[in-house]
Parts: sequence; structure tokens; C-alpha cells
Amino acid sequence: MKNRSLQEFSKGILKENPTFILVLGMCPTLAVSTTAENSFMMGLAATIVLVLSNVIISLLRKLIPEKVRIPAYITVIAGFVTIVQLLMKAYLPELNKALGIYIPLIVVNCIILARAEAFAAKNNPWYSLLDGLGMGLGFTLAITLIGIIREFLGSGAVFGLQIIKNIPMPSVFVMPAGAFLVLGMLMALISAITHKKTEIKDCSECPMQCMEKKEKGDN
Repeated sequence: MKNRSLQEFSKGILKENPTFILVLGMCPTLAVSTTAENSFMMGLAATIVLVLSNVIISLLRKLIPEKVRIPAYITVIAGFVTIVQLLMKAYLPELNKALGIYIPLIVVNCIILARAEAFAAKNNPWYSLLDGLGMGLGFTLAITLIGIIREFLGSGAVFGLQIIKNIPMPSVFVMPAGAFLVLGMLMALISAITHKKTEIKDCSECPMQCMEKKEKGDN
């Protein structure tokens, strides 16, 4: 049980990262990652909704009729999104204004709906909680990393703290084109790292097969 619990939690961080590997939730990832603070709060809001909706949908999975499961999932998700948005309006009005329409759009975020349909509807509340927490953490780390890079390269600051002063920075990184550029570079880097690890693992499991591949390559 411990092994599966760890597996369900950790898979969303790298192996099945919703941003870099599964390529889900691209709309908020590209739109709000102009600063590290916006990115982190967007990830946190999505994680809260993801965890809570996963647990509730898992608890209700045997009570929800098959024909109305998607509308039922969206209703549950929308309820938690409304709670999160009202709390942000009350306690973080400036941040809520900065994130704008992308907070209510969490309702139709592919990551949350996909986990509800593919995982929470088929597993118990404990594993659904871990799945939501891991996927949410993976999304938060990914979007925050993109936000840090874009903010630093575009304005010389990180989380609003000015690091580089009196030097013009390329503003393209805080523009839409910069979002695609940073995302593409990070995805390429992660793909290269994971591919290299896979090759090393294959060679360690079967040295003869690895040697045969090298010989064919030489020829």
C-alpha cells in the first residue's frame, strides 16, 4: 500500500507531469505565467480544486449515473472553483484581478476534468487525494518554473524582487511568444533527460542488447 501511495503521489511531479509530459492545461500555463507570483497562485488554486474535486467525485463515484457523469463532475468542480474565487476576491483582490478570467476557467481545465474521469471515478478517496495532490504539485512546479524564467528574462525580477537593474531586458519573454519559447525549451530539456535515463536503464538491464545497438549504429 505504501508503494502504491508513493507512486500515485509522485507520478504527477515528473513521470506524468500534466504540463511537460501530458501537455494539459496549456491555456492558463501560457497566459498567466508572466510572473512567478501569478504562476504560483494559479497552480495553488488549481491544486486545491483538483484535490477536493477528486476526493468528492471518488466518494460519489458509485452514486453518479453513467449518463450524467461529466455534468456531475463539472458541477462538483464548479462548486470548488466558486469557493476559491470568492476567497481570493475577499482576501487577495489584486491577485484575483491579475489572474482574471483564468480562475473561473479552472472549471473546464483539462487536468482537473481528466483526473476526475480517468482516476477519481475509478479509485478510492485516499488514492484520489494523492493523485490530485501529486498532479497539482506537478502543475504548480511546472507553471511556477515557467513564470520564474519568463519574469527573470523579461524584467530581471523573480517574485517581484528586482535582481538585475539598469540593464534592458528582452521584453519578448513576458509576451505570448515568450511563453511558447520557454515552454518549448523546458519540454525539450525534460524530454532529453528522460530519454537518456531510459537508454541507460535499458543498457543496464540488457548489456548485450545495448552492444548490438551500438554495433548497428557503427555499421
